Amino acid sequence: MKISYDKATDSLYIHLADRASVESDEVKDGVVLDFDANGALVGIDVQHASERADLNNLSLSKLPFGELLAA
Repeated sequence: MKISYDKATDSLYIHLADRASVESDEVKDGVVLDFDANGALVGIDVQHASERADLNNLSLSKLPFGELLAA
């Protein structure tokens, strides 16, 4: 999983899988779910992210690995 932020567009994207998106569904104004060819969720796009979340504070918990490697 990878999280990326584009300051120019104020968009936060959560990459859940390294597969191409073929279909998108805006489930709420500014929140778009991306799906692969099999209908599996591969990403979440949050537009106007700085208005929806505290982007200066990221907390991870109960992940199934011991060390977090920065990309």
